[in-house]
Amino acid sequence: MKSSDGIVLLNKPPGVTSFKALSDLKKIFKKVGHTGTLDKFAEGLLVVLCGSFTKLNPLFTPLDKKYRAVITFGSETDTLDPEGVIIATGEIPSYEAIEASVAQFRGTFRQEPPLYSALHLAGQRAHKLARKGVSFNLTPREVTVYASRIVAWQSPNLTLEVACSKGTYIRSLARDIALRAHSRAHLTQLKRLEVGPFRVEEALDDYENLAQHISKSSAHLRRLGSFADFIVDERGQKSLSYANIPSKSSIVKAELPLGADKGLVMNTEGELLAVVKLNTEGEISGIWAVRRGE
Repeated sequence: MKSSDGIVLLNKPPGVTSFKALSDLKKIFKKVGHTGTLDKFAEGLLVVLCGSFTKLNPLFTPLDKKYRAVITFGSETDTLDPEGVIIATGEIPSYEAIEASVAQFRGTFRQEPPLYSALHLAGQRAHKLARKGVSFNLTPREVTVYASRIVAWQSPNLTLEVACSKGTYIRSLARDIALRAHSRAHLTQLKRLEVGPFRVEEALDDYENLAQHISKSSAHLRRLGSFADFIVDERGQKSLSYANIPSKSSIVKAELPLGADKGLVMNTEGELLAVVKLNTEGEISGIWAVRRGE
């Protein structure tokens, strides 16, 4: 695809919102969308979709994630992070009590999201209602912690690595681990290490090598699973430029891995033209993202 369509792996610094972190990208691309925000105090990997790739969001939002968190015991804030107001305090638990509590929050369980979150309630964001002083509860949701590992314990700070399903709130996990250990806690640091197959070590800290980074987009897509490959002639390329499904006769070559439900369409020079949906027969049935005609 042209340089305005693609995937950017961005390393967000702490202290800026995800929206602000994308501001420079928005000056470069006509359309930019993220696949999952990070809180202002947090840092780490943001998977950013640019141009027509923003339509591929459903391929990225279900991906599992991995974090490194610093949980500070002894006090709980209303936001469950360092930017909030302390609402409760507790004794610092022993390492043995913390270790036992961490072990109890592995596997699949129901988790109550933070009141200060982007979830919708009565047509409004929960964090906006919380800031207005509105009293409400959020329905616990099923999440999965695949693995958690204590990296360090320097009282009152616990460094914990967590691999989890989408929708898991590490702020809530910190709260619940503390409560189970008969204490209180909040997050003071959070870094997103991985989103699906993507790692923060691959991410850009600045935009110096942006064009080269964007050029890897098709390779990034292939890491999401099995894709079919199609090569189309000029007729197929013209159809796609108007967001139309290319005719069977315009497909010069097709490689269909067993079970693939999506595909990449290229021209005879190997340029990526579109990301498409497939039906059960392996035929192109829809278009996820496409390069438009100029």
